[in-house]
Amino acid sequence: MPHHEGDASKIGQIGTTAPAVPGLHAFGLAGGVRVLVQPDDGALPVIGLIAAAQQSVSIKQFTFTHPAILQAVIAAHRSGRTVRVMLNPHRSSGDRANDTTESTLREQDIAVSWSNPHFAVTHEKSMLIDDAYALIATFNFCEKYFTVTRDYGLVIEDPAAIAEIRACFDADWIHAPFHPSADSNLLWSNANSRLFMSRFIDSACETLDIQHPKFVDATILDRIAHARERRVRVRLLCGGKHGISEWDVLDTFSALRILERLNVHVHKQKNMRLHAKLLIADDERALVGSMNIDRNAFDLRRELGIVVSDQGAVKRLRNVFDDDWESSHPYEAPDPLMAHMHTEDDFSHDPDLMHE
Repeated sequence: MPHHEGDASKIGQIGTTAPAVPGLHAFGLAGGVRVLVQPDDGALPVIGLIAAAQQSVSIKQFTFTHPAILQAVIAAHRSGRTVRVMLNPHRSSGDRANDTTESTLREQDIAVSWSNPHFAVTHEKSMLIDDAYALIATFNFCEKYFTVTRDYGLVIEDPAAIAEIRACFDADWIHAPFHPSADSNLLWSNANSRLFMSRFIDSACETLDIQHPKFVDATILDRIAHARERRVRVRLLCGGKHGISEWDVLDTFSALRILERLNVHVHKQKNMRLHAKLLIADDERALVGSMNIDRNAFDLRRELGIVVSDQGAVKRLRNVFDDDWESSHPYEAPDPLMAHMHTEDDFSHDPDLMHE
């Protein structure tokens, strides 16, 4: 598989570059980088983005079943906007969650396509509006991810990043290859995501905050360990066993136990299930994307992420992380060889929430 390493100095730091798009002010999304926090913000800002479209809406989603967002897409099509929706055909388990949405879109004469079969799974969660601004998210377009899980989305207006997202969308639409440029400002799987995430971690000088549910990649584990060797303070919010498959829980528990021995502060998310994928370095830069810390996410799946340095966006992400950290509790990962006997008692098991 192609693996393009890119330029060490380029890690996608997006700021305010383009003028605001009319119609976004009502949703607090006009100008620069804007952060959506779930479940705090709910689905209304996403619906507002679609309603604000003047010309086009392009959606690429791992899972899309939210009724109100689907109706907003249909309304945009009926009002004359060019609408394209790309859906992942099936989860790793084989479950086909998008079949009903795909049928509904076809019945409405909306252009819909299954994602590029070159990838085992398309886990990307993105949306383009008028090719002028884009949503890059950790949440799927399903009610669960707007109500019971911690998730994030970033709305950006950077022309170069948006052009690249559009180029990838067009390539995946026709099942053609896509290769990000050497100076790409985005994290793409399976091209540069592991490299850029590693270099993001390496860039931390004083603090590194991590809010991720899954830890199944030795390279990223090594970079976090190296950060501790540099005396970087590392705080890690995990989700315990929730959503971790039997074949991934061994690595996740082992990784957490290793990091604890290196004096990484490990806590478990409280009050809601953790689905977010967030890293914050030195309170100056944040990495948000669809990819879990997972070999398959880096090497086999279509994923999209971005690093932002916009201080308003980083501040909101940091504040949410701090609040979640304060309400959380220290977590000692169980012996991975006894993982089959470990039961999380704060939430009931949700068979539909399985981290890809």
